[in-house]
Amino acid sequence: MFREFVDTLAFKELTPERFDEAASKLFIELVQSDVAVEVAEGIIGDLRSKVVGQRIQRGRSVKEFLESELRATLQEVFERAGWIDLEKLAMEQARQKGVFKVIFLGPNGHGKTTTIGKLSYRFSKKGLRVLIAAADTFRAGAIEQVSQIASLAGAGVFSMGYGADPAAVAYEAVERARRGGYNVVMIDTAGRMHTKKNLMDEMKKIIRVVEPDFKIFVGDALTGNDAVEMARSFHSEVGIDGSIVSKFDADVKGGVVVSLVYVTGRPVLYVGTGQRLEDLEPFDYKSFIDSVLSF
Repeated sequence: MFREFVDTLAFKELTPERFDEAASKLFIELVQSDVAVEVAEGIIGDLRSKVVGQRIQRGRSVKEFLESELRATLQEVFERAGWIDLEKLAMEQARQKGVFKVIFLGPNGHGKTTTIGKLSYRFSKKGLRVLIAAADTFRAGAIEQVSQIASLAGAGVFSMGYGADPAAVAYEAVERARRGGYNVVMIDTAGRMHTKKNLMDEMKKIIRVVEPDFKIFVGDALTGNDAVEMARSFHSEVGIDGSIVSKFDADVKGGVVVSLVYVTGRPVLYVGTGQRLEDLEPFDYKSFIDSVLSF
C-alpha cells in the first residue's frame, strides 16, 4: 500500500513540496485500499507533521526513516483505541455480576448472526455457558438462523417469536440466563427497519432496558466505506465498545480496519477468516501493520 510513496521520497530532500507531491499518490493508494477519505487525509496529515523538515540521523537512509514513521503513525491509530481481551472480560464480568451481556449492532447482511455463533463457540470453549437472544424479530428466517447456529456452537436460544418487542426479548433473555445458570447473553438485533431513525430508536430502547456490558459493531470487510459509515452512525447514536470485521479472509486490502478504528476510536476485536465456527481470530494490529508495510 505504501511502496510507491516511500520510493518516491526515498532519495529526495523531505521538503513540504516534495512530501505533498508524493502524498497525493499515497492518498489514492489508501482510498483504493478502502480507507475512508477523511481517514486517509488524517493519516497523511499526521505523517506530514512527523517527517517534513526533520533531520535524519547520519548513516540512516531516508527510506528507513519513512518506513519507521509510517509504522509509528499507523500504530498510533490502533494504540489510541486501546485493546480489550473480550474473553477475559466476559469471564471476569460473569464472576462478578453473574451474567455478561453483549449486544451486537450492524446492518443486515454484514454477518452479525454468524459472528455471534462464532463468538459463542469461542466462549463455550472457555467454559462459559452462552444464551443467544433472538431479538431480530423482523427479518424473515432470523430466528431459525439463530437457532441453527446456536445448536452448532453449543449455545442456548431464547425467542418470543416474530413480531415480539425486541427489547422485551432481550430483557427476558437476561432473566432466563440468570435463572438458568448461563454466564453470557449475546443479543442479536435487527439491522434494517423502515427508516434509520426507527432502527436507532429500537437499539436505544434495547440498550436502555438491558444495560449491556458491551456493544459490538459487526461490519463486512467487503463493503468498505459502507461499513465505516454504518459504524459511525451506530457509534454516534448508541456508542460501540469495539468492532468485529467479517469476511476478512476475502480479497480485501484491509483499509476498512484502519477506518473503523480511526472513526470510532474503538478497537477491532476479531476478524472473520472463513465459514466455520472456528474461523474467528483475535485481531493483531502489529501483524496487520507488518503486512501492509511489507515492502
